[in-house]
Amino acid sequence: MTKLYYQFPGTWFGDCMPFGKGDEFFLFHQRDNRDPEPFGKPFGWDLATTKDFVHYRDCGVAIPRGGDEDQDQFIYAGSVCEGEGAYHAFYTAYNRDYSAQGKPAQVLMHAVSHDLYHWTKTQDALTFSPQEGYDPDDWRDPWVVRDDEHDRYLLILGARKQGPKTVQSGRTVAFSSKDLKHWSFEGDFWAPNLYTMHEMPDLFKMGDWWYHIVTEYSDKHGMVYRMAHSLEGPWTAPTDDAFDGSAYYAGRTFELNGKRIMFGWVGTKENEDDRSNYEWGGTFVPHQVYQREDGSLGVQPVDTLWSAFDHRREIADFDIDASAGRAEKTIVQDCSDLYSFEADLTFSPGTRSFGLRLNENEDTGESYQFIFKVGENRFLFENNPNYPWFANMNIGLERPLELVAGQKYHLQLVVDDTIATLYVNGVALNSRMYKRPGDHLGIFVTEGSLQTTNMTFSNTLKEG
Repeated sequence: MTKLYYQFPGTWFGDCMPFGKGDEFFLFHQRDNRDPEPFGKPFGWDLATTKDFVHYRDCGVAIPRGGDEDQDQFIYAGSVCEGEGAYHAFYTAYNRDYSAQGKPAQVLMHAVSHDLYHWTKTQDALTFSPQEGYDPDDWRDPWVVRDDEHDRYLLILGARKQGPKTVQSGRTVAFSSKDLKHWSFEGDFWAPNLYTMHEMPDLFKMGDWWYHIVTEYSDKHGMVYRMAHSLEGPWTAPTDDAFDGSAYYAGRTFELNGKRIMFGWVGTKENEDDRSNYEWGGTFVPHQVYQREDGSLGVQPVDTLWSAFDHRREIADFDIDASAGRAEKTIVQDCSDLYSFEADLTFSPGTRSFGLRLNENEDTGESYQFIFKVGENRFLFENNPNYPWFANMNIGLERPLELVAGQKYHLQLVVDDTIATLYVNGVALNSRMYKRPGDHLGIFVTEGSLQTTNMTFSNTLKEG
């Protein structure tokens, strides 16, 4: 089990509905017990809280699921907000048997609370029924924000048009309300015809920009975002419109005391096999979101999580030269199953690739690696060697990154049990690694040279 990233014992972390109050973040989320597989046994919402993303307090069930005959047999994702003198949870009520009975399988419902811990269901499902022309079985994941410019609340949700599931009619739709009780359907909010479905939509303002995030599973299986100066759009894409790779899914954000955190999860793989597909649910991994000068968004380690590592030791600078072929240097032996590492890397003109080796066995040469392919302006995660072909199902485990000789690249790596999280200049990539051929960490370069500076390593957490 992980020691730093959050996963309640005996369960797998599902979609998160974040909220914050005072100095504490509230993680309303689903706990799947995999009985006998993902989505096997129905679930509601549970709650955990944290102030530092290192220590968590379990609060148990927040909103219990209904019975097997009820609309809310499962409670899928939704949104928690504060307004009109109370806390409100708008959520997706799903009954897996309703579709065969000719009833909408997914309907939005509502609960209220005065303390964030005890919730009362209002049973109000009519206002939010799937609208005509939309797929009644794909109508979920509401998200509520305050639209001060128009003195209203805005609720967005993920949907698609009726028709074959393969048609790329995924869209975000919107409702508006003055009082969080009476809602008017506003039609499509963002309908780009890029994906078969929009999941887990998010909408927030940072500075002069509005940001709209959706999670999709028909293109790259991940999170994408658009940005605009107004809620009316136009919604434009930055050069890199994602935050992470295909292992990181369904993230929502919340800002508290000037810190905006992304609450997503890193999925497990079927049978804990590197060669298998990712499953729904897994382990909670936070990102801290920041805004670049051009308005685009970057992510970095949550500051309190990174600073939780103690006894950080410095590693002397060194250069690696491989004018022909590849050269590697071991940085740390006996890393353990929890550690963090950072370095600044600068490569010379003509360098073909460079990267990090994890869980390496120096005798057999087996490892995992994050490899930066200079000519392709991207980095990816894979097994090394990729033998027997293929050793890792890593489709989508890559990120674009402009790679320029002479420029400094700041790497921050967190390894927690089977999860490896790498941040590079505001770009993140998560992955799973189930084999443990060795315990060494190394750096390599291919057909070029690499300068490594400002390296530190820690495999100890602070006490308390």
